[in-house]
Amino acid sequence: MSDTEKTGLIAKMIGPKRRWKAYKGRVKELPEDYRTAVGAIERHLMHFVPTDGDSNAAMFEDLADLFEQAAADGTPIREIVGEDPVEFVDAFAQNYSEGGYVPARARKQLTDDIERAAGSESGNEDTAV
Repeated sequence: MSDTEKTGLIAKMIGPKRRWKAYKGRVKELPEDYRTAVGAIERHLMHFVPTDGDSNAAMFEDLADLFEQAAADGTPIREIVGEDPVEFVDAFAQNYSEGGYVPARARKQLTDDIERAAGSESGNEDTAV
């Protein structure tokens, strides 16, 4: 393997890690309820949406962009994800992959997590879907 090939390989390995750390740092700066919603969406995407490394990085960076702007504008979580968070995540993910199979249990978990995050906006933190 030539030095150029080694450099390219190292860049491919380190680049996504740097992007991931930068994304996580951005999410950490969000207000708690937005951070909770992003965490729920992130878990769902990581488990059920097949993508390659570059698509993953772009998808999560775009997710951070969306929630940073919403937090800055004071947009409620429900206005971002709508009444069906699974539908929102499925539509969001279609921009980055061919899609994947999402079990009903995972859909319910995402819906419950978003409900908890959005509940603090209306004072109904324990509202179930």
